[in-house]
Amino acid sequence: MHIEIQRNADISITKQIYHSILDHIRSNLLEENLQLPSVRELSKQLGVSLVTVVKAYQKLEQEGFITSVQGKGTFIRKTKMEETERKERTSSYDWQLSVQDYLPRSQFARFHQVPEKIHLSSSMIDPGLLPNRYLEQEIHRMLSENPKVLSQYGEIQGDKALRQAMVEYLQRMDLTTSPDNILVTSGSQQGIDLIARTFVGPGDVVVMEAPTYPGAIDVFRGRSATILTVPVDSDGMRVDLLQNLCDKYKPKIIYTVPTFHNPTGAIMPTKRRRQILEIAKNTQCIVIEDDPCSEIYFERKPPASMKSLDKDGHVIYLKGLSKVLAPGCRIGILAASGSIFKRLLAAKANTDLGSPLLTQKAIIPFITSKRMIDHLKKLRTALKIRRDLVLEILSQHSPEEVSWFIPKGGLNVWLTLPSWLNTDHLLLEAKKEQITFLPGSACYPTDQENHHLRISFSYMNEQQLEQGVKTICNILQLAIDSKIKQDSSPYF
Repeated sequence: MHIEIQRNADISITKQIYHSILDHIRSNLLEENLQLPSVRELSKQLGVSLVTVVKAYQKLEQEGFITSVQGKGTFIRKTKMEETERKERTSSYDWQLSVQDYLPRSQFARFHQVPEKIHLSSSMIDPGLLPNRYLEQEIHRMLSENPKVLSQYGEIQGDKALRQAMVEYLQRMDLTTSPDNILVTSGSQQGIDLIARTFVGPGDVVVMEAPTYPGAIDVFRGRSATILTVPVDSDGMRVDLLQNLCDKYKPKIIYTVPTFHNPTGAIMPTKRRRQILEIAKNTQCIVIEDDPCSEIYFERKPPASMKSLDKDGHVIYLKGLSKVLAPGCRIGILAASGSIFKRLLAAKANTDLGSPLLTQKAIIPFITSKRMIDHLKKLRTALKIRRDLVLEILSQHSPEEVSWFIPKGGLNVWLTLPSWLNTDHLLLEAKKEQITFLPGSACYPTDQENHHLRISFSYMNEQQLEQGVKTICNILQLAIDSKIKQDSSPYF
């Protein structure tokens, strides 16, 4: 278990140790009953005081993540985590526990593909709403006309025809760029990873929203960045608090999801987007604008992207096509300019020498035709119906102590529960009913808030959504009733 200590960070060393071990546990990187280093061993390894480690261990034990046995040591205890995910230990593999790794966190993957019958934890779109048959026919046609495509490498930067098609696609979203400034990636996640690999090293300051997209947290934590957070309100990242942080810490990266924010669904107005650009200009930092689904709006088009307002090359824009078109193709694009783009292109070359050519070629005819426009219209209609269904069920069946943000686009609904409820625990109850959601703790880079959860309404059909959301409401009601009964008992 590798723990990176940043002695000049604003976060105490005790908190850093606590969060590092907790992230390892929540990411299933530490197995049940694994013995942790003793307080003395860990303090020596990290070069910190015994008291500092003791406080971190005490907090973890109070929250039920570890247990101390007198005379034996301190051990991982996952009874508050997902016991159903435990795997049997194989004695022949025990030696692997001695191999040092440098993975501080990988939480998002745990919620992306899960075996539960009603899958509400990941922002994927129902395959029945995607143009699978057309893409299948297009792949057959392309292979019959040009079978050599399977034996050819594509350009590292991405197929030129696709880059040109994406220029036209982005122009419909009021974003002007050129094929020379576009890099084709294996989904937006690779775009985040390329940026982090290129520009973020141990101790570099990255500012993120709280809450935010868990996959981005995993990447930046993997680079040993110092992550500072800015709360999100109904208009996205709080610019007043961002300004204060930037004045004090001079970040290298500001990561934001300004359009249909993940997980809350907030939309950042144009004024606030301009303010963030001005802050980036004054501090000479990079803004990562992650745009997973601005096409999925239910009322009116969202404001123009931050990249379209950028005149000085501060914004790196990420757009994924996986969600709205073809998850199996794993196509995304990164738009940047100047030497920043050249360095990202070099990073792409080092990573995989270019994304698969077949899938790039397969989607070009679709995104350049009217079919894409019609597909997005139908997709918005179908997803709005599912969003409205979830909101109606919540209004009718959720406890009055529960509130939620009404998204005007995107794929998720963000719920806030009473502060004493822990959605990590509630998830265990949901899984007994073969239902899953994303607990809020996965969406916080530093101090987790455990009383939120995200429901994705885009993957399940209406019948499954109704069953799943009603069951979650029932679980919430039982938890609240139990607390009220406990508080009113004369024995407490």
